[in-house]
Amino acid sequence: MQGDQQLATVNETGRMSLFGRLVDYERRSLSHDVGEAARQQQISNWDGVVFRLGDHYLTCRIDEVDEIIAFPPYTAIPGAKDWMLGIANVRGNLAPVSDLGWFLFGSRTPVTNRTRLILTRLQGRLAGLMVDEVFGQRHFHTNDLKSEPDWDETPLAGLVAQQFETSERKWGVLKIDELQRNQDFINGAREE
Repeated sequence: MQGDQQLATVNETGRMSLFGRLVDYERRSLSHDVGEAARQQQISNWDGVVFRLGDHYLTCRIDEVDEIIAFPPYTAIPGAKDWMLGIANVRGNLAPVSDLGWFLFGSRTPVTNRTRLILTRLQGRLAGLMVDEVFGQRHFHTNDLKSEPDWDETPLAGLVAQQFETSERKWGVLKIDELQRNQDFINGAREE
């Protein structure tokens, strides 16, 4: 009641008191959509995991990656293609381990202390993709995403068609979901 009387006094005198200003600030702040700025920032940002596969620097959407782990021990699978290394037990979950570089480039990826396994989902199941090294997470701006036909001249054709260009290098965008459409990759059994 006292606040209403003070507000009325403010209106009668034509001057705005401190309380009147606070009421005005509240009204204006409630009319402003603070979520819009966050939505615009989210639209303009592209979050990815950046890694190296052979001589190629790549990224994939962060929501395509379940986890990144040091290269684990695995059990070989009889009758599997060479690049299908085996099955790893990742905290009680079995995941096939594929040497992505060997599959794409035809030569085995050397295992070093930087070698990592990117755990993702292929056809709804956990799968591990061996890469040379992972640099971490990176935020890109969607305005920096460019189509690049030069990827068609590499073994990554069909998997990479766009890239982000930064001051230090070009990061090809690996479409992990395209791997599950590649029958040569999905069928890891050796043809006898």
